[in-house]
Amino acid sequence: MRLLIAEDDQVSRCMLSATLNQWGYEVVACSEGEEAWEILKQPDAPRLVILDWMMPRTDGPEICRRVRRCEGAPYTYIILLTAKTRKEELIEGLEAGADDYITKPFDAQELKVRLRAGRRILDLQSRLLAVQETLRVQATHDFLTGIWNRGSILDVLAKEITRARREGSSVGVLMADLDHFKSVNDTYGHLAGDAVLSETVQRMQGEVRSYDEVGRYGGEEFLVVLPRCDESTALIVAERIRRAVGQTAMNTSEGLIGVTISVGAAVNAGSDARGEALIGAADAALYRTKRRGGNSVALAPEAGSVGNMMDLPREFLASAVDPTTERIA
Repeated sequence: MRLLIAEDDQVSRCMLSATLNQWGYEVVACSEGEEAWEILKQPDAPRLVILDWMMPRTDGPEICRRVRRCEGAPYTYIILLTAKTRKEELIEGLEAGADDYITKPFDAQELKVRLRAGRRILDLQSRLLAVQETLRVQATHDFLTGIWNRGSILDVLAKEITRARREGSSVGVLMADLDHFKSVNDTYGHLAGDAVLSETVQRMQGEVRSYDEVGRYGGEEFLVVLPRCDESTALIVAERIRRAVGQTAMNTSEGLIGVTISVGAAVNAGSDARGEALIGAADAALYRTKRRGGNSVALAPEAGSVGNMMDLPREFLASAVDPTTERIA
């Protein structure tokens, strides 16, 4: 484990470093407070620290106060090394943010025990953070496919619309739905259906841009958020998804299963559209493709001024990426 020593006395610093090296610590040593503070500001800073109380420029308690003011960083366990023995002075150090202290000249076994206590606390915090991250992922991601769940992808869309309004840019959405998916479950079983959903997501993620986001909207329906996206780009991405999903059968425990997907697209080129309007427009476009047999792509009218959710979309059929293809009004 990496450990930072800040000690201005060279002899003490060398002795302390040698002792800690024998105990298996990877020691980072410095001679004064400001240097220690610069090290502690680094993303990979040691989380176990021994600070001398009295140092040039910046003393140990001040470093403690600075560390504790940093929000969101992993916890740093700090032991003050001091010649002070008065109760009031030791309380001052602890109130500054130190976790423990040891008096000079230090007893090696006492220091070893105090460091062990610090490591236990850091280990417990690491486990707690790991559990919190697991719970966060479970709360925000779809269990089967690993992509954003409905609530989270809607949050992503809301943030992108706010950003687009602030930057004067556009945002698009795709509503994608597997065609006749109920027959897959009825014919091959739900385990095979789950395999198809998982493979569909993998193929979709391989066709979107690196900064696009894919979420499971419900059942076999997916919502794709496309930041800084115009109509042409939205259609190209939608057509890539359609082709990727439908061009080859998917391998499942029940054998190869072929499926197709329909995609409705909508783009907000203005600043007034809300997420509900954008989704409604894309959903209307999707519904239009479904009525015509599926396995195609459709583009809704500009969503920046969508006032009536029943406005009919402009269709963009299977060869969307071909600039010679005619849009049907």
